[in-house]
Amino acid sequence: MSEIPQFKAVLAHVEARESEVAGQAGRLRDQIAELTTRLREFETESEHLQITRKTLLSLPAPAPVDDPLRAEVPEHPAYQQILTTLADTGHPMRARDICEALDLPILPKNTEGIRSKLKHLVDRGILTEPETGLFTQPHP
Repeated sequence: MSEIPQFKAVLAHVEARESEVAGQAGRLRDQIAELTTRLREFETESEHLQITRKTLLSLPAPAPVDDPLRAEVPEHPAYQQILTTLADTGHPMRARDICEALDLPILPKNTEGIRSKLKHLVDRGILTEPETGLFTQPHP
């Protein structure tokens, strides 16, 4: 039977197809091995993230940290007047402008006193000084 030409052609076709299928199966095994490795890596990372989340959730809440730069406004009425003036105008002001708004005489002692208070409010983080001598409330 192996002498029949048609039989030889069929056997050759079967052998070629067998070789082709074996090659495809080998490539699929390689892909499966690569995907299995990648899957293990993702599973490991997922486990680590779960452990991290669990650890973070088990930690006690940190005590609130007081921001020393965000201290309360000093009680002296001049500070309240300065902040009210800046809030009313809604734009940055200089010490001299605040003196005028507060109806203080434009004298060096008044201007320097206001400037000192403004600097004190900047140090506490209550005001900002976007440029030298110009004071404003910080933007939220």
